[in-house]
Amino acid sequence: MAAAFSVEGVEGLPEISAGDDLAAIIAGAAEFADGDILVVTSKIVSKAEGRVVEASDREDAITAETVRVIATREFEGHITRIVENRQGIVGAAAGVDASNAPDGTVLLLPVDPDASARDLATGLRALTGARVGVILSDTLGRPWREGQTDIAIGAAGVHVFDDLRGGVDASGKPLSVTMPCVADEIAGAGELVKGKSSGVPLAIVRGLGRYVGDLDLPGARSIQRPSERDLFRQGADEAYDDGYRAGFDEAQAEGSLRERPDFE
Repeated sequence: MAAAFSVEGVEGLPEISAGDDLAAIIAGAAEFADGDILVVTSKIVSKAEGRVVEASDREDAITAETVRVIATREFEGHITRIVENRQGIVGAAAGVDASNAPDGTVLLLPVDPDASARDLATGLRALTGARVGVILSDTLGRPWREGQTDIAIGAAGVHVFDDLRGGVDASGKPLSVTMPCVADEIAGAGELVKGKSSGVPLAIVRGLGRYVGDLDLPGARSIQRPSERDLFRQGADEAYDDGYRAGFDEAQAEGSLRERPDFE
């Protein structure tokens, strides 16, 4: 019999404010059983942690949250910045977002999403007695694909990968690179019932208890690809410009510019 799981949105949460005990609020709004995985929209965690700034400071906030610029493009009169933020996530605007934020404000991502997930999972396990996992989700675009999907930016008590390397497929062929990112898959499944405009910030995934584990499991930060393995560290235009400038500097150093007066 094929494995089955269910995803259920949790309604009825109050508006979250800075300093709120999020674990207590969630425990009062839903029932949990061993093996449940809670998918939490990172925005309510940001609100509880006071990660709110004035909307007029959005561009400054993006700059402050940026550790590396990947690409910048002008669209319809405004500049979109694709950057790596302090959390190691590559995406638009460093995760600074005005959707579902109080009027006149924007939300920053939690300072340490894995730590936030761990605190929440610890609190929920203590309050409910259930061995639950927690995934903090946020919405990102994908290279080469239109649209957006939710991914895991924080995780605790959940195996973020299903490492099948070293095993075999249904035909007996060896698996050498297969390592599904189940944390992202679960985050995307949660978004199907949470939605962007329905005011449902939580989803409980049941039937995937095999992925629930100890609180000290590697978090979502382990999903970020290390820079030395990143084949696309820059946007195409930025990489071209850097290569062009490097060629110019090399030609200038060799004195070959005298032979190519058109080289600029």
